[in-house]
Amino acid sequence: MATYHIETYGCSSNRGESREIERALRDGGHRPAAGPEDADVAILNTCTVVEKTERNMLRRAEELAEETADLVVTGCMALAQGEMFREAGIDAEILHWDEVPSYALNGECPTVTPDADPVLDGVVGILPIARGCMSNCSYCITKFATGRVDSPTVEENVEKARALVHAGAKEIRVTGQDTGVYGWDTGDRKLPELLDRICDIDGEFRVRLGMANPGGIHGIHEELVEVFAENEKLYDFIHAPVQSGSDDVLEDMRRQHRVDKFREVVETFDDRLDHWTLSTDFIVGFPTETEADHERSMDLLESVRPEKINVTRFSKRPGTDAADMKGLGGTVKKERSKAMSELKMTVVGDAYESMVGETFDVLVVEEGTGDSVKCRDSAYRQIIVQSATDRGVDVGDFLDVEVTGHNTVYAFGEPTDEGRASEGEDRAEPTPSSA
Repeated sequence: MATYHIETYGCSSNRGESREIERALRDGGHRPAAGPEDADVAILNTCTVVEKTERNMLRRAEELAEETADLVVTGCMALAQGEMFREAGIDAEILHWDEVPSYALNGECPTVTPDADPVLDGVVGILPIARGCMSNCSYCITKFATGRVDSPTVEENVEKARALVHAGAKEIRVTGQDTGVYGWDTGDRKLPELLDRICDIDGEFRVRLGMANPGGIHGIHEELVEVFAENEKLYDFIHAPVQSGSDDVLEDMRRQHRVDKFREVVETFDDRLDHWTLSTDFIVGFPTETEADHERSMDLLESVRPEKINVTRFSKRPGTDAADMKGLGGTVKKERSKAMSELKMTVVGDAYESMVGETFDVLVVEEGTGDSVKCRDSAYRQIIVQSATDRGVDVGDFLDVEVTGHNTVYAFGEPTDEGRASEGEDRAEPTPSSA
């Protein structure tokens, strides 16, 4: 298991974001380190109020970069003035806070809790549909904790989803180590049926499919995309972590797909859906990755152009087969990570730039910083609406928003029909556990 160290500066919003990061890392099997020098990854959640604060943040980032193997900088200063860290020569990944867990988890599958109970967190319902996976990736330690996939029936999961909706969920997040292999243990690929039936539940809500490895969904991708096309409740979004653009590296990683299968999944969704989001992950600096392999990954990112990209610098997990491989030098990994991260920002920025001037139907999912709210459009792209109280916009509302600008990894929008509240205010008492 990996270790982390996190430091938080600034307002209560930053502290809340750090709690979310820690919760995701703990769910992924990570544990806190005694200090930054003992951590596999250090996370600095920054504040930027006055010039003195900025100097303090730069100084602390420089110290942490010397004390730990891998530094992530997030928070207000990272997003508003990320170039200052680069100009200061600080070796760090600059990430939006909700990208931090994926980066730190090193490409491993999420760890679903043993009881796999649904959880209602605000208006977001978390629905684990199965536990375990069918993969045997050489770098992943999660498999030792979760074992092979164990899939409850479609009926059981639909009832859990219905309970979440009745409890007030406006967004249901379908989760698992690998949602694409749901039902493999029973000999029946049932993910399309499950999603279809969840969308048939009465109520106004949205459904987001969680991580599905390309090897898992390739055999059902044509059936799956039809479910997406036919159900407006289902966000047109898939998270399919490719991890490398090189078949040789994928073989060494023991991934269950090759690049052509990943491309086939993407092309099928491109052909069938007009407006959708591809999220994927890349591991940079795997021990057997050559410079040519890295260039293949860069070429794949450039050609496929995902709207959400997690770039992870490889680190060894004790007990995994990859831990016994002779690793690449830290400088090589850092240079490749920097190059891919820069390309990532260009690709993601272009995606959000293309949204400016367009109007989207969104769901207000949660509160943001200050008096802002975070919304998601039909393709799960994030749009921030500011001055929410004055506009009469609340979490759980559905409304139309015109995108007026962007900050590379999310957009800003102005409501065109302020505060159109959701239907059905009366709800039954919640049966799922509350976060």
